[in-house]
Amino acid sequence: MKAVEINFDGIIGPSHNYAGLSLGNLASSNNAGNVSEPRAAALQGVEKMRHNLRLGLAQGVLLPHPRPDRAWLERLGTTVEEASDALRAAAFSASAMWAANAATVSPAPDTADGRCHLTPANLRTMPHRSHEWPATLAQLRLAFADEAHFAVHPPVPGTFGDEGAANHMRLCSSHGEAAVEIFVYGKSGGPFPARQHVEASRAIARTHGLDPARTLFVAQSEDAIAAGAFHNDVVAVANENVLLVHEQAFEEREAVYAEIRRLLPEVEIVEVPASAVSLADAIRSYLFNAQLVTLPEGGMALILPSEARETPSVWRWLETMVAGNGPIRKLFVVDVRQSMANGGGPACLRLRVVADPATVDPRFMVDEAKLDAIAAVIAAHWPERIAPEDLKRPALWAQAEAARAALLDTLGLGELT
Repeated sequence: MKAVEINFDGIIGPSHNYAGLSLGNLASSNNAGNVSEPRAAALQGVEKMRHNLRLGLAQGVLLPHPRPDRAWLERLGTTVEEASDALRAAAFSASAMWAANAATVSPAPDTADGRCHLTPANLRTMPHRSHEWPATLAQLRLAFADEAHFAVHPPVPGTFGDEGAANHMRLCSSHGEAAVEIFVYGKSGGPFPARQHVEASRAIARTHGLDPARTLFVAQSEDAIAAGAFHNDVVAVANENVLLVHEQAFEEREAVYAEIRRLLPEVEIVEVPASAVSLADAIRSYLFNAQLVTLPEGGMALILPSEARETPSVWRWLETMVAGNGPIRKLFVVDVRQSMANGGGPACLRLRVVADPATVDPRFMVDEAKLDAIAAVIAAHWPERIAPEDLKRPALWAQAEAARAALLDTLGLGELT
């Protein structure tokens, strides 16, 4: 089988809760302290994957991390029982569900050695995410263990924050050749931190063996970050030769567009003007955190959160776009409200890997039957609700750990302890 786009979705973990840990993520901050529904959240994620499978797309999964992260707390000299509320909440975070932050991926045609390269994100800018990379690295090394086809690197060291594919885009010809890899970094975000450091992006480009002449480093606009676009994928999304982007996504937008057109003359840049969709509406609806996909029968579609349909300016613009003769011809709406309430839309939940599915560990690939089995484990073991005060309850810690163990057992991945 030839290489295809595989969407690896993060299964939403049993510790999914609204602790408001992510500064600059407006949804996370606005919903801090609310009661979460981990079981409903995870089942919504399964249904999104099922929807994509039925479109004919290849689908894989990444697994929840151990939560609470007792090993991390031990390295901090404490335990889940004795930790401060802030540390306990960070140790309990289910944010690894957002697989777009798991790693940066360069497909084999782009790299010097002709292998697909993956580098897990270090996520150093947020304490609750900074301890994710060891579990992510373990999964990537298992799922992509075939060294003839994959190279899995350790995360970028030092203080250079890297947040993975959420700040990385790839454009290419319709045949997957003549690719341009675009790394988007932040300089400033007003009251909010810029999370992607340019040196992290440059390090990944070097270790992946990318052609410097076809690799771009682009500054995200301060206005976008300050408005709540904490990652580039909140204001831009790319697929093959199409870039869907908000007018205020980049600092030097015309120069960026010109360079992309020089490197890939067949690119189609679909810019959403601020006069039609404000940054606030784009971020509220997660218009750009949709999955932009190529359908097996041809043509492109956007897989959007239901919030996009419920935002009048966004849906009006989308309907006008589809009615035109542009490259994006279909809209599909999915319900991922539990993830959205913590600041993650359809694209946040998945890591896109271009590879031959036969080269991937089959335990990480799913079909309808495997999704049925995953859904059954979730229905039987995931907590129904988590309130902020529940994070102090040993019964919840035990339930979260037992639920994850049941899922690993079902998938035959018990080595991921």
